[in-house]
Amino acid sequence: MMAAGLDTFATMAAVLTVAAIMAFLAHRARQPLIVAFIVVGVIVGPSLLGWVGGGDTLELLAEIGIAILLFLVGLKLDIHLVKSIGPVALVTGLGQVLFTSLVGFGIALLFGMPVVMAVYVAVALTFSSTIIIVKLLSDKGELDELHGRIALGFLIVQDIVVILVMIALSSFGGERDGSLWEQIVGVLLAAVGVIGGLAVAMRWVLPRLLKLVASSQELLIVCCVAWAVAVAALTDYLGFSVEVGAFLAGFAIASTRFRESIASSLSGLRDFLLLFFFIGLGAQLDFSSIGTQVPAAIVFSAFILIGNPLIVLVIMGVMGYPKRVSFLAGLAVAQISEFSLILVALGRDLGHVDNDTVGLVTLVGMITIAASTYMILYSKQLFAVLEPVLGIFERRRTIDDALPEPKSYDVIVFGHGRFGRRLIEEFARAGYSVLVVDWDPYAKIRLEDATLADRVSLAYGDASNGEFPGTLPLRSAKWIVSTIPNVEVNKVLATSLRHHGATAPVAVTAHTEAEAREFGREIDENVINLVLEPFDDAADDAIAALKAL
Repeated sequence: MMAAGLDTFATMAAVLTVAAIMAFLAHRARQPLIVAFIVVGVIVGPSLLGWVGGGDTLELLAEIGIAILLFLVGLKLDIHLVKSIGPVALVTGLGQVLFTSLVGFGIALLFGMPVVMAVYVAVALTFSSTIIIVKLLSDKGELDELHGRIALGFLIVQDIVVILVMIALSSFGGERDGSLWEQIVGVLLAAVGVIGGLAVAMRWVLPRLLKLVASSQELLIVCCVAWAVAVAALTDYLGFSVEVGAFLAGFAIASTRFRESIASSLSGLRDFLLLFFFIGLGAQLDFSSIGTQVPAAIVFSAFILIGNPLIVLVIMGVMGYPKRVSFLAGLAVAQISEFSLILVALGRDLGHVDNDTVGLVTLVGMITIAASTYMILYSKQLFAVLEPVLGIFERRRTIDDALPEPKSYDVIVFGHGRFGRRLIEEFARAGYSVLVVDWDPYAKIRLEDATLADRVSLAYGDASNGEFPGTLPLRSAKWIVSTIPNVEVNKVLATSLRHHGATAPVAVTAHTEAEAREFGREIDENVINLVLEPFDDAADDAIAALKAL
């Protein structure tokens, strides 16, 4: 990759300096660093500065980075988590993968690609970046909202699918001796051996070993990296790939109590080493042929940015979710993943695709990651613009569909998270009948005191829909409470309630004092009567309890 001795170290220092500068600029532009690192590869590669070329050093660092990435993916796929994936995540995840791969395959054939190359491109387009989406939604505080939970669910489904694809490719994609049946038997025997060995390690070896080394965090991390790389090397030797082994190594310790500590400690190392993978991709972009790839990259990017959210809107609309939830969740699949780039690079290593294909998918990745980042950051503004035309994706419901018996209630509560659930239970314990309104059609009320269930009913509805409150029995309500911690939604809801004749006191929820102050005009106009601040109230109760001691 670089000259020997001091020149190698100096060149690496220069590359990292360029990477740091580009990462800073990308951060200021609110872009994921993946795009910045690919650009760094273009800058330091043969096309411009020529500091980096083909070589072992960069490839080794990149391969270790990919191994740690797959190790962490396996580490997060706890068996209990896989079992808990809801129907919407499973249906949406698999439906989007199937739709994108089929349509992407058709587009690739229209561009004259060979069948094998078209399959790789189509499959690479189906996966979205869990790392990027989780980071963006966490920064916006939306990961625990309904659309955030659904998006995380179908991203996990995608991760499982891409791992299965990699296992299949690495099992049958390489060059093997013997007939087809001999190859299949060899693959099955190797797979049984690896899985059997890991099962034994999971049951009797790893739990005891981790307890011994966990007394030192540094020792725990070194041992986990050694475990991941060793299993990856073993599967590579047996004819699978490094990626498969690293994933299985992580999955083997995913059910232990050390998983969170290991994952948090290795995330920084993963990000640093993946830098070299993306730099390598950028360095391999062939600008002599890039002009011929731009039209295809633009078409594929448009398909990902528009087509993927549309299929999520359709699937979730059929399942009964409101257009706002479907739209916000759909934006999570409006880009391709780092796994897409790893998959197509694996295809190149297996001799199935050429560097032009890798360059095409890399260009699509840069375009879609950059564009979708702003789509997610400004998702609410984008929804406000598109809301009038998104109604076609929402299944209409009548008042009879929405409301259970009886048709009059003492209290109407919007949302039933942790705070809402406690309020609902206290209202029911006081003898009031409660109607709970939530926008998750699969929501269930879980009360600690099951004897109160007869006083609580659940209805499906979207608080941000200005027309929906008109379908509710507002005149019988003694109180209307929103436990939704969203200022704009609460303003729309309160105004709509008054517009449709609600005379009961209206209380809304705010998580901070700044949010509470934003309801000033609505309070002055008697649209809102009370702002609940659960965190402040909990702190006051805690101080009072401590003083009482």
